[in-house]
Amino acid sequence: MTAIYTFDVFCSLDGFGAAGGDWTGYWGKQGPELLERRLAIYDQDQRMVFGAHTFRAFVRMLAESTEEAEVRDPWVTRMRNLPATVVSTTLDGPLDWPDATLVRGDAVDVVARLREESELPLRSHGSLSMNRALMAAGLVDRVQVTIFPVITGRTGVEPIFGGAADFDLELIGSRTLDGRIQELVYQPTLHV
Repeated sequence: MTAIYTFDVFCSLDGFGAAGGDWTGYWGKQGPELLERRLAIYDQDQRMVFGAHTFRAFVRMLAESTEEAEVRDPWVTRMRNLPATVVSTTLDGPLDWPDATLVRGDAVDVVARLREESELPLRSHGSLSMNRALMAAGLVDRVQVTIFPVITGRTGVEPIFGGAADFDLELIGSRTLDGRIQELVYQPTLHV
């Protein structure tokens, strides 16, 4: 049986994964429903998949944070304690992550193999360029986009789908969190 692979990402309404300027994490729009939902998602058994850039960013953010910081929200702690595969050609071990395995090679090959071998569903939070390549290769079963009610036209960085192929999306789930945040789950199909 092939494991389901979910590309999980946060973004602004205009499609950016982060912003500069004075924006804080979650663009300052998080609420209790979002945090409860994230914990419920990450409370499920699954294997995380990270590209090197995102993995380094998570390790750096966690190292620089305090126990009270929002980067230490319970769902992030849970994510950090899930088994993880880090796909990289540049990182060297050991990795500063409790149950992470470093796999060298092309992400498409690595994830294709993981989908066939994993007994757990696979999830990647972030890792934008890796996930765009996986989508183009037909390896992403679900795209879970959490849209925050902001437009970051001047300060937006990391366009989520910048340079991606074209896809048709079938909506398979949606919910509103804290009366303002949209979680949309799609099944992507390469548009030909």
